[in-house]
Amino acid sequence: MVAEPRPNPVRVSCYECPLRRMKQFRPFSEEELEFVAQFKRGELQADPGTTVLVEGARSAHLYTVLSGWGFRYKILEDGRRQILNYVVPGDMVGLQGAVMAEMQHSVEAMTAMTLCVFERSRLFSLFERHAGLGFDLTWLAAREEVILDEHLLSIGRRSALERASYLLAFLYDRGVLAGLLDENRRHIPVTQTHFADTLGLSIVHTNKTLKKLSDRELIRWRDRGCEILDPEGLRAIAGWVPGDLRIRPFI
Repeated sequence: MVAEPRPNPVRVSCYECPLRRMKQFRPFSEEELEFVAQFKRGELQADPGTTVLVEGARSAHLYTVLSGWGFRYKILEDGRRQILNYVVPGDMVGLQGAVMAEMQHSVEAMTAMTLCVFERSRLFSLFERHAGLGFDLTWLAAREEVILDEHLLSIGRRSALERASYLLAFLYDRGVLAGLLDENRRHIPVTQTHFADTLGLSIVHTNKTLKKLSDRELIRWRDRGCEILDPEGLRAIAGWVPGDLRIRPFI
C-alpha cells in the first residue's frame, strides 16, 4: 500500500488564490471565502508519477488541484490499468473517499502538481453552514458523471480514430478552460501509454492511430506529449462538441 503524501503548510492564501482571478470560476462571497480559508489545512507538492490518492485508502484529506495535470485510474489484479479521467486546476479529488469512507480509484500526478489540502472531517460543516458551497460540490460530482458518460460512449461506440480525436479534443478543451493551454501553449503532457490505458487500445494500435492524426496535420507528437495543431479538426472527426462555456464552481 502506497502511503498518502504528507501536506506542507499553506503557501498560497485562499485570499490570493490565482484561480479566483480566472473569469471561468465563480466568485466566493466574503463568508464563503473565509470558511474555505479556514477549511484549507496545507498544500501538497507532487512530482510526476506521485500517487496522490490510493484505491482502498481511507484518506484524511481531500484536495483541489491548484496547478498541473493528473489522472484518475483503477488497476486490475493482473496489473492492467484503466485511466478514468484527467484532472486539471479547479478540480477536486478525494470527494468520493470523503463520502464513501474509502477511495474507489487512485489519483496520480502526470506533471508536477500543487494541490490544496482540506480536512475530510470538516466536510459536513460545509454543507451545514454554506448551502452555496454544498451545491458547488454537488455540481462538481454531477459534472464528473457527465464526463464519464461521454468517455464510456467513446470507448463503447467510437472507432479508434474517433476515440483518439475525442480524447485529444477533450483534453485540449479542459486545458484551455483551466488556464493550462492557450493559442501559444498547445502541449498536452500525455504519453502513448496514457492514451492506450484511457482508450482501451494496445500500444501498437494507439501508435498507428495517432500517426494517422499526425499525417493529417491535426497533431504533432513530441517527447512525452502531444501538440494540438487543429482542435476543430479533432472535434469534427470525433463528432464531439464541447458544452456551453459557463462559470463553474471550485472549492
